[in-house]
Amino acid sequence: MLMKTRIKTAIISSMAVVAAFISLTSTTSCNRDKCKTVVCAHNGVCDGGICLCPAGYEGSNCETVSRDKFLGNWTVFEKGSVTNSAQYGVTVGPAANISHIAITNFYNYFRTQIDGYIVKDTMYIPNQQYEGKLVFGIGYIYADVTYKQNAAILLRYEVIDTATQLVNDFGYNSVIDGSNPSMWNK
Repeated sequence: MLMKTRIKTAIISSMAVVAAFISLTSTTSCNRDKCKTVVCAHNGVCDGGICLCPAGYEGSNCETVSRDKFLGNWTVFEKGSVTNSAQYGVTVGPAANISHIAITNFYNYFRTQIDGYIVKDTMYIPNQQYEGKLVFGIGYIYADVTYKQNAAILLRYEVIDTATQLVNDFGYNSVIDGSNPSMWNK
């Protein structure tokens, strides 16, 4: 009888050790380091297997400069709330900061480059005053069937004459004045 008890105890102990081993290995295999094989460029940080990119970069591994898709020559089609329809060219170039841009010939008026910055697919034009006018706006880049991926920008902005306070709106306050956004195509 003593022998049966010892065998039973040995079997139970062995089963407990096997169960503990299985439990331990299954727990550690579920908690693998998901960032072990992920490399984030440009000082991006991996969190749970996903790269968190610093300002100015995007992509699954932070490999893409966000503003690059905005750079180049664009043809603008617009009609302001106080101006007639117009078509003209602008150039978007890089600025010193990786997420900033400089727009040449903005509004087909400014001789000074207009400053802007990019966050992923959005272009921001912060309040700035040049040549007697205040300008600000926001735009989105998107795919256009006629042109191609990242080849169209819908820009909502305003230009306010600082002397007369006359507002020329391009869809920024369309609910109020019925204006349409400016359309840019590559």
